[in-house]
Amino acid sequence: MEEPPSYPEEIGPKHWPSSRFTHVMKLRQAALRAAREKWSDYILFIDADNLLTNPQTLNLLIAENKTLVAPMLESRSLYSNFWCGITPQGYYKRTLEYPLIREWKKMGCFAVPMIHSTFLIDLRKEASTKLMFYPPHQDYTWSFDDIMVFAFSSRQAGVQMFICNREHYGFLPMPLKPQQSLQEEAENFVHTLIEAMIDRPPVEPSQYISVPPKHPDKMGFDEIFMINLKRRKDRRDRMLRTLYEQEIAVKVVEAVDGKALNTSQLKALSIEMLPGYRDPYSSRPLTRGEIGCFLSHYYIWKEVVSRGLEKTLIIEDDVRFEHQFKRKLMKLMDDIEQAQLDWELIYIGRKRMQVQEPERAVPNVRNLVEADYSYWTLGYAISFHGAQKLIRAEPFSKMLPVDEFLPIMYNKHPVTKYMEYYESRDLKAFSAEPLLVYPTHYTGQPGYLSDTETSTIWDNETVSTDWDRTHSWKSRQQGKIHSDAQNKDALPSQSSFNAPSSRDEL
Repeated sequence: MEEPPSYPEEIGPKHWPSSRFTHVMKLRQAALRAAREKWSDYILFIDADNLLTNPQTLNLLIAENKTLVAPMLESRSLYSNFWCGITPQGYYKRTLEYPLIREWKKMGCFAVPMIHSTFLIDLRKEASTKLMFYPPHQDYTWSFDDIMVFAFSSRQAGVQMFICNREHYGFLPMPLKPQQSLQEEAENFVHTLIEAMIDRPPVEPSQYISVPPKHPDKMGFDEIFMINLKRRKDRRDRMLRTLYEQEIAVKVVEAVDGKALNTSQLKALSIEMLPGYRDPYSSRPLTRGEIGCFLSHYYIWKEVVSRGLEKTLIIEDDVRFEHQFKRKLMKLMDDIEQAQLDWELIYIGRKRMQVQEPERAVPNVRNLVEADYSYWTLGYAISFHGAQKLIRAEPFSKMLPVDEFLPIMYNKHPVTKYMEYYESRDLKAFSAEPLLVYPTHYTGQPGYLSDTETSTIWDNETVSTDWDRTHSWKSRQQGKIHSDAQNKDALPSQSSFNAPSSRDEL
């Protein structure tokens, strides 16, 4: 069937008038008819923007022995390719069952009223002969939508739909709104690609697809540094591919490996632990992994100063990126410049530790707050003067983890005796709100690995340390922030958000 150049009543490339739904339904019906004429045993439908990352998906679906079955696909939210409830008018209905299946709290193959996007039809089953995508069933009165039409057809044919979540099968992007652009669709798909790479190899394009060339840049920064341990090639490869897909150019900095540090090297650098420092969760002293992490950041600050870099971005190698990361960060930095804000450090990823009171929103700069006590150095922007201040603090002789050092330098650390060792504490620190990068894995999750905590005590390499499994929430996602402490003033008003699509599971 010939693809029409446009559709009647179309208001944009992401708008779906009835004529567009009709075209898609006719295409699927033509494919189904061709499969039947060839006496095919099965037909697998996959939307072009769905990514099947499990090479056994087809075999696994066949093994379920169902007439109509779908693999549960993942997205950046609860949205997936199935519904657990449906209204009398054919629209999505919220259910308690849905999140249990979507989050793998219940696993198996479940009867549901709706599957879409990617699914398998067993043409050997007699019931499949009554399935149709087009024309709609004569009794169909619901809204004209391809997935609703097919769900009704299946119901009338007496064919039960099933969704399977026994395995991880793949990903699909969030649906866009009618007024959104092709550029937003491209960003949406890129984000789906990079999410799929977190625990799996990259999804390579088919040899039959032409992929536009990428043009990486520094997003307006003088330099972007990405810290990576030489022995963590897996992280380096994933990050470089992830950044390339987002068209971001970085300089890889080889991290200082705490496991390779010895006592002689620490003495040569005049490194001493800040007196009385103890990890707030496990009560252990500083580790060599934490020293290595500190030195990795410190040497970048030195390079920032020596090269006279006015605006620098530093990211670690274990981060995942927020949807439209590049667009959002560039917009934030442009807004900051327009407001002529005097800044020295801006977190783009952190764990907010002060969760009792909201942080102060920055006037005239949306999505920015004055940073309070925070953990993690996943990603942050630093200015020339900010780097100068951190170096002039001479932290080697009174060292503690770098993510504890930074709040001291902007005078927000809750332990007063730590701050007393640093006389100047006027670093101008802010944070993106909401955050733009997050950890790829939280403590205790499959794939979690810590080179700072799985280490040895700083002054005794015979004493090993590890992340504290009795306090594994230390490094998990931000703890629940009381509603009164949320940074609402930094966010757009609720009315400015787009209304959700009928297909969205929020």
